[in-house]
Amino acid sequence: MFCLSKGLGAPVGSMVVGSKDFIEEARLVRKMLGGGMRQAGILAGAGLVALEESPKRLYIDHENARFLAQGLAEIPGVKIDPAKVTTNILFFDIVASGLTAQEVSKRLAAQRVLANPTSASTIRMVTHFDVDRAGCERAIITVRDILAVAQPARA
Repeated sequence: MFCLSKGLGAPVGSMVVGSKDFIEEARLVRKMLGGGMRQAGILAGAGLVALEESPKRLYIDHENARFLAQGLAEIPGVKIDPAKVTTNILFFDIVASGLTAQEVSKRLAAQRVLANPTSASTIRMVTHFDVDRAGCERAIITVRDILAVAQPARA
């Protein structure tokens, strides 16, 4: 399965690839689970644009993720190795901040920076079509500000 909305910027949709028998079974299971749309041509058109145009700019998402990782690595309380960020997805540890990933994620969301906790101390961020360099800069500043407030509490 290949998601058209993650990274490629389509509003919705995925592609399933396989043998004719596999595709027929997948369609049956999809319908049994309530999936299916009528007159989905507009969305299919967006999917085609995503497939034809978006791969040309994926490198921008990867560059933004590396930029984000480098900025986060400079923040006290954040542990991330920017050299290990090779796609548009990055994970960073904030255990040294004294806050939980859930707390930091909630505070980020209040500042309109979306990040998901993946464990008690690890947070996931993703760059994509709708995240530009300025957004990455804002995310770095927001994480820095949130963790700076937590710093005195650890002393």
